[in-house]
Amino acid sequence: MPNTKSAEKRVRSNARKAAHNKSIKSRLKTLEKKYLVLIDAGKVDEAKAAYNDVASAFDKAAKVGVVKKEKASRKRSRLQLRLNKTKATPAPAAK
Repeated sequence: MPNTKSAEKRVRSNARKAAHNKSIKSRLKTLEKKYLVLIDAGKVDEAKAAYNDVASAFDKAAKVGVVKKEKASRKRSRLQLRLNKTKATPAPAAK
């Protein structure tokens, strides 16, 4: 329980910031899942577009401090590696 006016304000401010950060993190997870589904399905062209979206979202989240820049960089790198592996392996032939 806050004892001063400034402490009350900090509680409200922290709740507002936490909600904002949670929405950004949720969006990151959603974009990443969509990207991974496309990769698993072998849809390379659509996955490229999805990669651009998720990479941009990670960079923006890192810029405002929702995630650390090292984590954003690591995620981008690993997602790009997944895309590169998909490009290298030929898609199964349709019968």
